[in-house]
Amino acid sequence: MIGESPAFKQALRVLDKIARFDVPVLIEGETGTGKELAARAIHYQGPRRDHPFVPVNCGAIPDSLVENELFGHDRGAFTDARDPRRGLVAFARKGTLFLDEVDMLSPKAQVTLLRFVQDQQYRPLGSNRQEEADVRIIAATNANLDVLVTSGGFRSDLFYRLRILQLTMPPLRERQGDPALLTEHFIGKLSVRFGEPVKPLHPATLAWLDRYAWPGNIRELENLICRNFLLAENGVIEIDPPESAAPLADGPADPLALGFAEAKAVVLQRFERQYLLSVLTRAHGNVTLAATLAGKERRALGKMLKKYSIDHPQRRFGT
Repeated sequence: MIGESPAFKQALRVLDKIARFDVPVLIEGETGTGKELAARAIHYQGPRRDHPFVPVNCGAIPDSLVENELFGHDRGAFTDARDPRRGLVAFARKGTLFLDEVDMLSPKAQVTLLRFVQDQQYRPLGSNRQEEADVRIIAATNANLDVLVTSGGFRSDLFYRLRILQLTMPPLRERQGDPALLTEHFIGKLSVRFGEPVKPLHPATLAWLDRYAWPGNIRELENLICRNFLLAENGVIEIDPPESAAPLADGPADPLALGFAEAKAVVLQRFERQYLLSVLTRAHGNVTLAATLAGKERRALGKMLKKYSIDHPQRRFGT
């Protein structure tokens, strides 16, 4: 986990404390901020480090298969169940069960998970025996579960059981200086992986890394560097700002190089754009909900989004 920004260092301090205590953890953060990496760090710095870390993508499990995936089944539990099968909970015994995209669980699946989280007991499908689990549960989400609980989209009792301890991974746009450090790290990895010499980043590219909003966060940065590392000419990586989203603001990277009024306008523009991207992400792209969270009228928020040419990947207009 690489970074020197105050926001990232604060997240690491919280992570170090969380790792010591063997209770459920909820990790929140936008897509691509490194939630699974943080979960692995908690596991491998904690008392269960010598036992399995088992990740589960909750959004990829069909509702009808949740119990089977988690708890397994006995022979004859259903058609084609010719042999018993262990579930992911059994594979994670004495280790950590990482529930990624936990907000994607259906209401029925949430009830199933709640029952398990309460007492760490379960029954494989088709079995009469009660099994005792011994796992630490870490859940992650890129949604705002507080909002989902309020709207009825997520059970409050499950939410409070998962969020005994909480960690929020900061978005890359709030980690000034870290994009350059991460880029250096990615270039080093790519050099080893592909047997290519290390290729420096062009100064013009370095100049905009901290001014770009990075809606895809670290994953977007890594993919961008990988693509341009492989295609770089003359041994130098030179990248124009992505067309999918504009820099946070035009003009000098250092507002102090301007007069007071101009500097104030630049800083205000950067803040407004960062805030709009953040609130729109929390609302899953729903403009009506974003306006409510921001305490503004929907029309006024829409004008601000248009002003900064923001078209969030998940953006949709609520009714």
